[in-house]
Amino acid sequence: MNLHILKVGGKVIDDLALLQPILEAFLQKEGQKIIVHGGGKKASELSEKLGIPVQMINGRRITDAAALEVATMVYAGLFNKQIVALLQSIGGNALGLSGADGNVILAHQRPVKEIDYGFVGDLDEINAEAIHRLLSAEFTPVFCAITHNGQGQLLNTNADTIASSLATAMSALYEVKLYLCLDKNGVLSNAEDDDSVIPRINAEDYARYKEEGVVYAGMLPKLDNAFDALAKGVKEVIICGPESVVRGGGTVIYAD
Repeated sequence: MNLHILKVGGKVIDDLALLQPILEAFLQKEGQKIIVHGGGKKASELSEKLGIPVQMINGRRITDAAALEVATMVYAGLFNKQIVALLQSIGGNALGLSGADGNVILAHQRPVKEIDYGFVGDLDEINAEAIHRLLSAEFTPVFCAITHNGQGQLLNTNADTIASSLATAMSALYEVKLYLCLDKNGVLSNAEDDDSVIPRINAEDYARYKEEGVVYAGMLPKLDNAFDALAKGVKEVIICGPESVVRGGGTVIYAD
């Protein structure tokens, strides 16, 4: 059976009018569905309103105790329930979850090395059987970017990593397609030209594009996650944007 996993973030989840047609198109795909979302922009905005400093190093969020409270409020609260309510309104039987719910995603706090990231989680285990039972009951799980360590501690975890790890774990039970929905409509050959979408990329292409500087910065970890997922059994990864989810297209990441 097919399983489609959609990760949404960026401006998409800040705009329900933009999100609705994406979810409508996604629900039309044949097979089971899972949605994963972040919400870092809104978390930063709320932190600033509350007078909590936003700390970023190399594009990664430092999550101290106060920042974790904000992340949990935004990810597991506001955005998770907005997405669930929107899915219900368009016929999707959604269930909003963190990694702690049903003990479905276990993580550990990232060890301190050169940088102390605080309450940031690195994934240990996905309970694929529990998620399979939810899917078999015709639920569409909606996962936020909050996990737990099994000892009562919540952890802020990268949503792209959660999505790719879910795709990998579920590939033992399903033929999995992973969709990473960005602000742009795919991987661009020219960052200034939204129409310069590269339709297909394999590992050899990726190495060349990195060397040439075609892909860089925030796109690198997304592509690394994509190729790692393919190597671990995921059938296909599509990096896409709002328009390409609805109308098709985007960049297909594929194994040789």
